[in-house]
Amino acid sequence: MTPIVSFVSSGPGDPDLLTMKAIKRIKTADLIFYDDLSAGEILELASESTTLFSVGKRAGLNSPKQSQVSTLLVNYGKTGKKIVRLKSGDSGIFSRLEEEIVALEKNNIPFEIIPGVSSANAAAAAAKIPLTRRLHSRRLQFITGHDFNGNLPDDLQISSLTDSSSTTVIFMGKKTFPNLCNILLESGMDENTHALVVENVSRSDEKVTKGSIVDISEYLQDNISNDPAIIIFGSVI
Repeated sequence: MTPIVSFVSSGPGDPDLLTMKAIKRIKTADLIFYDDLSAGEILELASESTTLFSVGKRAGLNSPKQSQVSTLLVNYGKTGKKIVRLKSGDSGIFSRLEEEIVALEKNNIPFEIIPGVSSANAAAAAAKIPLTRRLHSRRLQFITGHDFNGNLPDDLQISSLTDSSSTTVIFMGKKTFPNLCNILLESGMDENTHALVVENVSRSDEKVTKGSIVDISEYLQDNISNDPAIIIFGSVI
């Protein structure tokens, strides 16, 4: 069946990092439901006749509930118009994609998923590092530092995070990383473990800060903001 809803991954924010397929869907959409981090220059690719809906969720700000976003997709999906659900980074990573998919499936609304550049990959590129290293970093793990209540998730596998042969990428972890850092140190992680934080990944105000996990923890405590960021730690840095 021809998809009615296209879940389009917008990447970390730089329009040059969009896939060709993503650009085609954005340009031909009747309606676009977009996240905050998918706005700006990316929306300039849309047609003047396209209707734009902001449904972004940002920490500390008033945002629509996920159930409301899913309901909007279903209601407009039933009209048969071409809909783009524009999600930041790669739509399959910490974007609550599954909840929206389930809502569409329950209502027999056909959809497609267009992958994109993850913020994790873009952050590593900005820092000019790989995410894996032959013989030394054989595992790459993505975690969220932000639970539904805004706190550090209490079910993280700490033994995996302290494994020196892995690279860890943290999404939405700026406010909780100092707490996580303390837990890691108490669990035996070397305080000199290399880490970095990339804020506003791929944008004009992108900022890369490197140091030890302790340095990054202190930096985040001293520099509080709502700017999106990716934190990476491990031997690859």
